[in-house]
Amino acid sequence: MSKSSTCTRRSFLAATAIAASSSPLLSRQAEQPSASDLKLWYEAPAAQWVDALPIGNGRLGAMVFGGDAHGSPTGEVLQINEDTLWSGKPTDGNNPDAPKYLDPIRKAVLEQGNYHLADQLCSKMQGRFAESYQPAGNLRIEFLGAGKATGYRRELDLDTACATTSYQIGDVNFERTAFVSAPEQVLVVHLTASKPGQIHCSVSLDAELQKSVKPSGKNRLVLTGKAAAHIAGAGHPKSETPVTLSEAPGDGMFFAAVLDTNIDGGALSAEGNKLVVKGANSLIILLTIATGFRGLTQTPDTPIDQVVATATTQLEKSAKVPLHLLRDRHIKDHQALFRRVSLSLASPVAGNKPTDVRLKSFATSPDPSLLALYFQYGRYLLISSSRQGTQPANLQGIWNDQVTPPWSSNWTANINVQMNYWPAETCNLTECAAPLFEFISDLSKTGARTAEETYGLPGWVSHHNIDLWRASNPVGEGVGQPTWANWNMSGPWLCQHLYEHYLFTRDREFLKTRAYPLMKGSAEFCLAWLIEDGKGHLTTCPSESTENDFLAPDGKPAMTSAGCTMDLALIRELFGNCAASARELGIDAEFAAKLQRASDRLPPYNIGKYGQLQEWAIDFEESTPGQRHMSHLYPLYPGNQITPRSTPELAKAARVSLERRLAHGGAYTGWSRAWAISFWARLGDGAKAWESLSMLMLHSTNINLFDTHPANPSPIFQIDGNFGTTAAIAEMLLQSHGPSIDLLPALPSAWPGGEVRGLRARGGLEIDLRWDGGKAVECTVRPTATGRYKFRAPQGQTLRWQNENAQEVSCDLNASTSYTLHFA
Repeated sequence: MSKSSTCTRRSFLAATAIAASSSPLLSRQAEQPSASDLKLWYEAPAAQWVDALPIGNGRLGAMVFGGDAHGSPTGEVLQINEDTLWSGKPTDGNNPDAPKYLDPIRKAVLEQGNYHLADQLCSKMQGRFAESYQPAGNLRIEFLGAGKATGYRRELDLDTACATTSYQIGDVNFERTAFVSAPEQVLVVHLTASKPGQIHCSVSLDAELQKSVKPSGKNRLVLTGKAAAHIAGAGHPKSETPVTLSEAPGDGMFFAAVLDTNIDGGALSAEGNKLVVKGANSLIILLTIATGFRGLTQTPDTPIDQVVATATTQLEKSAKVPLHLLRDRHIKDHQALFRRVSLSLASPVAGNKPTDVRLKSFATSPDPSLLALYFQYGRYLLISSSRQGTQPANLQGIWNDQVTPPWSSNWTANINVQMNYWPAETCNLTECAAPLFEFISDLSKTGARTAEETYGLPGWVSHHNIDLWRASNPVGEGVGQPTWANWNMSGPWLCQHLYEHYLFTRDREFLKTRAYPLMKGSAEFCLAWLIEDGKGHLTTCPSESTENDFLAPDGKPAMTSAGCTMDLALIRELFGNCAASARELGIDAEFAAKLQRASDRLPPYNIGKYGQLQEWAIDFEESTPGQRHMSHLYPLYPGNQITPRSTPELAKAARVSLERRLAHGGAYTGWSRAWAISFWARLGDGAKAWESLSMLMLHSTNINLFDTHPANPSPIFQIDGNFGTTAAIAEMLLQSHGPSIDLLPALPSAWPGGEVRGLRARGGLEIDLRWDGGKAVECTVRPTATGRYKFRAPQGQTLRWQNENAQEVSCDLNASTSYTLHFA
């Protein structure tokens, strides 16, 4: 047993207070690397949408191309989005016939062993497909009579959240900067030239869903449009002609983008549906967007005139703010979140090369500092796509240019939306998770209807596809594969985020009023969902292991069985978290006891014939051994029921499962590779984590560092891998899911020296770590809650205090005090 000692404390000298007023817990800025280490930059415009640079404020988003549609640097395209612009309207997507198939499915699985019949019957429970996130349009700037550009550079500064394009024509330097202000709720584009009278351009708006584009006076454009009434989901027979348009109010919402221009010098006029600028010294463009969205339960039938008026009011409010204040307020707001954490990874590779060149060279010149940039890019993307009062980040954050985007750009809840928020707590962006908590609350309401109408059960339930209207039913309309369409465990998984927020913040009021009621409702469904398995245990049926299938006794693939490992892990975790919350709050003792009794009757995790952690209750052969989903490893990460120290045999089996998956080509998507990195981190294997990080950079990362899903002719952007990898890097440096706070638990040899500041640990701690020569040197701890904490040194090191070396150190820490730990 490790020795323990009490660490010292010293007075906390507060750094500059920058936290948003809504967060009383966080009040310091981490010292940032040099400005060049926080920039993505390129020597050519984006050749396609997926190469552009993202800016956003959680509600409004833009992809900045740094050139026109033909790749000329002397033009510009900004593709724009608004987070409530979706197809459809509130609809009850549940299948009223669904309940009558539940008992026959259970009989087919548990009594007949007829998994194929169970699959067929599951399809009869499926309801309507969810809706799709929609693009708002494009802002285009076309320069008139421009010559050849030289010295081109486009960049995204993560520290200021500004995208800048610069170049020279002759002896004139041109620059344009774009940002999306959260305080003012406006997109800003500022164009300048080094000599007066040099800006000659046209400004226009267009959209695939547009109804009209008209000037309003000489300096304003108004674009109006209408979202689709319905879009058939991916995999639907109507997917070849998926878009249904309608002129009827409420069958698809109206939207409007209003653009205002302000010039210094020169002339400005409206010509057709464009604004034309001639001989200006500088140009400021402001743009706002509004939609007819009226709430989750209301038909989005707001008249177009009202939508335009809403956008115009916001624009005119923003136009009263001088440019320097717009920019200063924007940067201050952004840095209050972004500057909480810094990461420096010593790298022999020079960082003064374009980002795409660095990425291309990664195979021959591994560049840890590029991973530090990637880590901060993930934090930047979460700040830009998920803020208080907005929708949560979807499959593409808030950036989408297609009316029929991949997987509807919705909230896919069999890992993707959850992965989006893995870095929120560990990477010190807890406020950015607020939209997810509102999302869960909304979903519990539609989910209660689904629990009753689809299953005839209490509580609330949700499935794998969720849209703006919080669709909670099993989608598929009879053609969906049960392994994704009928999987019904997203509620418990989402509830993990609620309890994790409490563990990180110790916010008891949040636990009492927000988290526990939602967790209890999900637990009520799960308690009623469990049935006897005929062997003395409780099980789930039908049960799906997300998007995977197995070989039935006849050698053919099947999907539906009973008691998949992930079901049991999620329910066991939810019941445990609910019971712990009830004890903490001093309520619901009888309900907590009922959950504990049910949890005690869940089957244990099983180790299969290959030494692997079984994915199904029966040790089936996998029909897709390289499947990108690895749901049976949930209790390793993001869960905590399997750890190398507490359950070594199960951890060994989890490692075998991971190795087998990867050996068969698994983790071939960015998000799946991100999950693998976290698995390796939890197993304490820094070398394997680095190997997977390298694979991610080489095979699943676009030139703008977007996470990708392999596809032709161009990769598909999925933002979850960006967030998952950011969380995984944090997990390599700090873990707090067990009985101790583990420092540098999975540090790879490729990172011999470095420093991270501002990571968060469960219990209400903010932690800085510095290491050199592959060894930890110093750890600074700032608790936001008073309590006793145990710290564990990296493998092969001890924590040194008062002439005593101990691998684990127990500390009684007071809030608002800084503590330093040293290592030997």
